[in-house]
Amino acid sequence: MELPPGVTSKRTQSIYRLTKPLDGLKQTSKQWLSINFARSKEDNSLFIKVVGTSFIVLLIYVDDILVAGNNMKDIEDVKNSLNIAFKIKDIGHSKFFLGLEIARIKNGIHICQRKYALEILADACMLNAKPASHP
Repeated sequence: MELPPGVTSKRTQSIYRLTKPLDGLKQTSKQWLSINFARSKEDNSLFIKVVGTSFIVLLIYVDDILVAGNNMKDIEDVKNSLNIAFKIKDIGHSKFFLGLEIARIKNGIHICQRKYALEILADACMLNAKPASHP
């Protein structure tokens, strides 16, 4: 971590303790739990709400939120609650989220990591590599 421009220190080899998160987010687990979402045991950024046959999930990464469910009215209610608490902007159907490609198909959605895999290959300068039948 480097000091911001205009801030000086007599010590050049200093350690700085953060007193609050760098991003200053309002989104905390308590917020999600207060609107009856339960944190997933598998992923701390996944919150789930089940009421009767309605199922809604929130996947949160910094200031990006992916909302999915099986009942559009309940999803709209959650988005309205979030908008009141955080002033969110709904950008419509997701096409990408955290390296995942999300495509709507006739009977649901299709998720793949093709774009992410291609980025890894590009970073390793292996886009033109030839496949092998075995390593």
